[in-house]
Amino acid sequence: MLVETLAVGPLQVNCYLVACPRTKQALVIDPGDEGDRILEVIDKLGLKVKMVVNTHGHFDHVGANHQILAVTGVELCMHRDDLPLLKVAAKQAEGYGLPAVQSPDPKRFLENGDLVEVGDLSFEVIHTPGHSPGGICLYGEGHLFSGDTLFASSIGRTDLPGGDMNQLLSHIRSQLMVLPDATVVHPGHGPESTIGREKTVNPFLNGDY
Repeated sequence: MLVETLAVGPLQVNCYLVACPRTKQALVIDPGDEGDRILEVIDKLGLKVKMVVNTHGHFDHVGANHQILAVTGVELCMHRDDLPLLKVAAKQAEGYGLPAVQSPDPKRFLENGDLVEVGDLSFEVIHTPGHSPGGICLYGEGHLFSGDTLFASSIGRTDLPGGDMNQLLSHIRSQLMVLPDATVVHPGHGPESTIGREKTVNPFLNGDY
């Protein structure tokens, strides 16, 4: 599996290009900004984008949706509970003094347990509300793309509208910490980690594992 990480925009969101090495079919996860740069890497690697997935609807994760979708013509996928956030994302970005273009609406809503397939790769959708109502992770091939649910030694903030600390921790414990320790965690911001490492060092999990 090919995983290309691009930290984009002023908030340095990790946009992931995840591709099947045989077919070159690819998934774009959280194109938050710098659409030209993302498209340049897609072209350089010879990838055939199949879909764009937003792990949630906050403005820093969706800012280049319009550009990637316009060029590739693929569908946008996300959880329906974050559609209200997506619809106000551009306005929120402007509130922070950042330029913004409104994202198109999703063509497909992802639910817990759905499969996202690109070439020979398959990823399970895990709904992990708490950072936002419709936050999701994608798990497969020994990798977890955790959005703003789980970070290296941290978790997503819950002080934004729709956030809930107890809910977030409950889903992290019941759905993510049960994954194999060797699972590589690719978060929405910052460095990668593993499930085993987070069980040991993440202060929000209190060393309970």
